[in-house]
Parts: sequence; structure tokens; C-alpha cells
Amino acid sequence: MNNRASDLPQADSPQAWRRLWITLALMTIGSAGMYVVSVVLPAVQAEFGATRAQAALPYTLQMIGFGLGCLLAGRLSDRFGLVPVVRMGAVCLGLGFMLSGLAGSLWLFAIVQGVLVGLLGAATSFVPLVADTALWFVRRRGIAVAVCASGNYVAGALWPPVVQHAVQALGWRHTYMALGVFSLLTMLALSRGLRGASPAAQATAVGAGSPGQAGGTTGPVRPFGLAPGVALALLCVAGTACCVAMAMPQVHIVAYCGDLGYGVARGAEMLSLMLGCGIVSRLVSGAICDRIGGVRTLLLGSFLQGVALLLFLPFDGLVSLYLVSALFGLFQGGIVPSYAIIVREHFPVAGAATTTGWIIMFTLFGMALGGWMSGKVFDLTGSYHAAFLNGIAWNALNFSVALFLYWRASGRAGSGGGRALPAAA
Repeated sequence: MNNRASDLPQADSPQAWRRLWITLALMTIGSAGMYVVSVVLPAVQAEFGATRAQAALPYTLQMIGFGLGCLLAGRLSDRFGLVPVVRMGAVCLGLGFMLSGLAGSLWLFAIVQGVLVGLLGAATSFVPLVADTALWFVRRRGIAVAVCASGNYVAGALWPPVVQHAVQALGWRHTYMALGVFSLLTMLALSRGLRGASPAAQATAVGAGSPGQAGGTTGPVRPFGLAPGVALALLCVAGTACCVAMAMPQVHIVAYCGDLGYGVARGAEMLSLMLGCGIVSRLVSGAICDRIGGVRTLLLGSFLQGVALLLFLPFDGLVSLYLVSALFGLFQGGIVPSYAIIVREHFPVAGAATTTGWIIMFTLFGMALGGWMSGKVFDLTGSYHAAFLNGIAWNALNFSVALFLYWRASGRAGSGGGRALPAAA
């Protein structure tokens, strides 16, 4: 038994870090869809003669599909392994982008975005990669998950200006076609570097799942002293609420700048800046998470995101919007990755991808609801002011749940029953 344990891949090893850079690249490519559809929203609205809420529907369906796909991809990854799921997603994502470029109606475009780009495509490059990364690290788990999840924001920083330029030069349809070919080829090639089971999974399989060997643990029976289903439900509510709030600037900043007379190109730059700062936020939050744990990181991120949303209300000048967009990115980037850390700290290793998938699914439902809701509020009021207020209210709900879980975790830590593992075990 000892010989078998000594042959296991090691947590925090060079192999783990190599895999991490591959997952970062995969997530950067796989997450392109949600940012591309935001950039092309004005062009799609104009071509199909749609209202603002109708033009936001492809994004909404993509986020719903993305959310459902996260749960599906998590389950498939737990059952069949990471590589087959990532490869399936590469094929579906590439095909989805190409069919989007051929869509003859807004509804067909929206359905393709929801099913192929979201459900079967992008989801496979999010939850399975985040959950797998958490199982390859112990001492640097927070920063590793943050690096992996930063791929989502690297995509947000990289793709909007690239796509905006391509749309101006080629049109939105040819841009989607080219992105489909690129995504298919690169993601299939990168997936070759993800072979092999994680240290935690292999240690558990041979009965060596102690924190000191591979970061594995069976976890507590009652997370936060609650029934597992109740704890998971609270995290799903928190995930929904934070992302309804998060969606307002991310989905509508391009259109908002156009309405203010600054032009959609300025809006694309602000979206890129926002998500570029989100990369910094996720990395810093990961380092903080290694010191204070997932729940405290969630609580901090929720508070700061609320502050940033409040700043959008009085400031709508061009320079002010650049600054507030940067602050929004810096303040909210660590929220979603903290859920994966919370799962790793409070829930069992077995089924970690599925548990993470449930929560991420609801965060994406929140993005979908927030994107549509903000467009609907705009159609009803002719202004985004009320939409920002709506986002602030949802953020307050997220903060309340995070505060309750912090109180539960602190109380149980005081009695010796807090987390499955210390934050930097």
C-alpha cells in the first residue's frame, strides 16, 4: 500500500502546474462565446430588427445552456474522466460558432447559442477544469483555482476588442465562422495535456486520502452544520444572486455606451478593461483565499461588488465609466472561484465536480436572468438606472447568504467542526 501511495502524482507538483497552464488556455478559448455575443449584440439587433431585450435573448439562452451544461459536464467528468468531456465540448463549441454564423433568424441564432455554444460547448471548459484543478493542489489551492478560473476573464479581456475589430472588417457572421474553426482545432490539441487522474482522486481510490498525502478527504457529513442539500441550496441561491448583479455591467456596458453617445467601440474597450482587471482580482482573491478561506473570500467579494455597482449610478462620463468599469472588475473577480474553494473545504472529494457544477449552474442562471432582466428594465424605462438598482438589490441577497454561511462556519470552527480542510492545509 505504501509503495502504491508513493507512486501517486503529487499535489502542488510541477505536473500540477503544467496542467494548470493548459486549463487556463482551454478556459480562455472555451469562454469566448459569452463575450462575443455581447459585442455583436448591436449588430444582431440591427440585422434582425429586434428590441434590446430580444437581442439579449441569445446571451440569456447561452447562459441558461451554460448553466445546465455545467451540471451535465460535472456529472460526465466524475463518471468518464476529464479528457473525453473536454473533447466533446471542443467539437460542439466549434460547430456552434460556425452554425451561429449561418443563422437565418434571431430565434435560430439564440437556440444555437443556448444548445451548442452554452450547454454542450463552453460548459465543458469551466466546471470540469475548475473541479479538477482543486484536486491537484493543497497548499496553493486558492491561487491555482483562481488562475484556472481567470481563463474566463482572460477571455473577457482578449476577445471583445479582437471580435469588435473582426466584426468591423468581416461582419459578425464571418467572425463566428472563423472563431469556430479556431476553437475546434486548438481545444482538441490542448486536451492531450490533461490525461491522468488527480492526486486526490487516486489517493482516495487506494485508501490514502489524507490531507498530508494528496489533499484528499471524505469531508464532513454536514457542511456548515447543515444538511448537505440545504448547504448546497444556499450556495446556489448565493450564486444566482451575485451573478444577476454581475450581469448588468458585463452584458450591457457596450450597449450602454452606445446609448450615451460614446460608441460601441468604447463600450467594448470598457468590457475588455473590466474583465482584464477581473484577472488581477481573481489572482489576488486566490492568494487571499489561501489565507482566509473560501467563505470569507466570498463575503469580501460580495461587499466590494456592491460598492462598485453603486458607483455606476452617479458616474456616467466617459472617463468615469472607464474608471468604474476597472473598479468593478477589480472588486468582483474573486466571487465565482470562491465557490469551488468552498466546495473543496466543506464537501466530500467524491462528486466534487458535480457539486461544483450545481453551484456554477446557478451562477450562470443568474447571469442569464440578469442579462435579460437588465434589457427588459431598459425597454420599460428607457434607462439603465433602474437596472443598476435591481442589480444592487440582488447583490444584497448574495451578501446576506454569504454572511450567514460565515456565521455558521465561524461557530462550528469554534466548536471544532468547521471545514473539511484548513484553507492552506
